[in-house]
Amino acid sequence: MARGFRVLVRREEPHSGANYNLFDPHGLRHQALITNSADPDLAYLEARHRLHARVEDQIKDAKDCGLANFPCRSFQANQAWLFLVQLAQNLLCWAKRLCLGSDFLLALPKRLRYQLLHVAGRLVHSGRRTLLRLDASWPWARDLELAFQSLRTLPISP
Repeated sequence: MARGFRVLVRREEPHSGANYNLFDPHGLRHQALITNSADPDLAYLEARHRLHARVEDQIKDAKDCGLANFPCRSFQANQAWLFLVQLAQNLLCWAKRLCLGSDFLLALPKRLRYQLLHVAGRLVHSGRRTLLRLDASWPWARDLELAFQSLRTLPISP
């Protein structure tokens, strides 16, 4: 290894539901972090490393929103595609924070697509109002209804 680099190894218990592999002796996981930082504070280095894990989670979510495949040969078209991917990711983040219940705060885009966004519905115009009719037998219809109700109660800023 090059000079100035350190390897920090952390032993931890896996979260519930984690899959064990051959290299998890006695049910413990080992995580290695290679750094060239000269900072002696190991807790700070680990916290900084964990922030990078959050960034990697956001990149994984962006790939689920369409970042995994650029559809065109043209740079400008792919630039527009990237903008739409970022817009979709931001909309999902804001929807989770502002409209959806606590069950969906940590939901991945695939789960949100399956449970909430791919539901069949019908727009109905009645009495100068537009209503969205959802299939009552859809298991997450009530969650989607509550999301729309909380969206209506958000304050509108000028």
